[in-house]
Amino acid sequence: MNITNRKVWIFGAIAIGAILLITLIAAPSSNKLMSGSTYSRSPDGYGAWYAFMSERGTPIQRWQKPFSVLANSQDAQIPTTLLQVHSGFIKPYIDNTERDWIKKGNTLVILGMVEAVTNAPFSTMHNSLEGKIKIETTRRHKKNPIEGKDINEILGDKFGAIVWQEEIDKGKIIYVTTPHLAANAYQDFPGNYELLANLVTQSGIWKNKKGIEAKNISITSDPIYSINNLKLLYQTNKISATKITTNILVDEYIHGYKDSEALNCQNKSSDNPNCQEEETLFSYLANTPIFPAFLQGLVIILVTIWAANRRFGQPVTLTTPVINNSEAYIKALASVLQKAGSSEFILDIVGKEQQLQLQRSLGLGDILLDRESLVKAWVQQTGHSGVELEQLLQQQSEKPRMRDKDLLNWLEKWQEIHRSS
Repeated sequence: MNITNRKVWIFGAIAIGAILLITLIAAPSSNKLMSGSTYSRSPDGYGAWYAFMSERGTPIQRWQKPFSVLANSQDAQIPTTLLQVHSGFIKPYIDNTERDWIKKGNTLVILGMVEAVTNAPFSTMHNSLEGKIKIETTRRHKKNPIEGKDINEILGDKFGAIVWQEEIDKGKIIYVTTPHLAANAYQDFPGNYELLANLVTQSGIWKNKKGIEAKNISITSDPIYSINNLKLLYQTNKISATKITTNILVDEYIHGYKDSEALNCQNKSSDNPNCQEEETLFSYLANTPIFPAFLQGLVIILVTIWAANRRFGQPVTLTTPVINNSEAYIKALASVLQKAGSSEFILDIVGKEQQLQLQRSLGLGDILLDRESLVKAWVQQTGHSGVELEQLLQQQSEKPRMRDKDLLNWLEKWQEIHRSS
């Protein structure tokens, strides 16, 4: 196989691996976006609940436009309930646009709130007016001291609230910790379906005959405030009331569904004043003069790198390091001797070399002298005591087994002898 074919095979393998990686990463994201959608038939979808609402005759519609269109619409019916079933858990943040829309008397129902994980069992059953409610999450909402009196628990236990509401002027927000309250997987628990149905239908305003607002309904654990017993409540207080029909919308825009009007706005093919462009980083750069030049430069750089099959600059040839065979041999031999503990060999070889260096410095030639002659010559020429030199030469001749520390001391003494000569 030549070099060209080898590069082709390598490039093909990299491309196939990249495609597989992108497929594995992208597929879960797509499925995750469908979680909570009324178009989904998967266990975490809400198709069964939507069919349940339609079969019972409840007017419910899918909303496939941005929230800003609903908030700015002059023809929107009030009250309106918008149900948002998020694909995962979100932080409890309501912006000013949503808050102003709620103040008009509308209701926002949010499923899937990020709350603290508690010691509650993951799967619990709860009694309610709608029947048995199955909850599968350990997250609970605990009321903070800074929260006002407008926060009311709808469903909960000793660990905290699972469903609660916050009243804002004429409207309200209903929060649910789990995003799977009435998912397809809970079709065997009709209480779950009834609870969500009541959450989105109970938000209408009841008025008396004179048209004065009488009660903003809230589902609580007290049966007197349930929808079924509300008329009895008014009859007890001798009040005749009727309920304003609530417009119920399910937000499918957050799951990626867009109607023709939203698509036209996205493609800038509509003159509708409600069209508002969603500002993104790419759209911002696309409207700046530097973007075309940046894009062209990026393409040129990528093509250049691909054509040259290398990074910037000329290829640098790696220099082969010069190997000192003597040094390598000495290091290898020293390593073997150290592991074997052969201090006798070191004393013999190194000791003779040290003795020759000393003889040369004294002018005694390259022939090894006996110990007595060398010590006598050393004393005569340097005037120092020959006791230390005598000990070194004796250790060299006897070759005792020595530890590494003793060998180092022996070499240091030889260095002192050389400095004194």
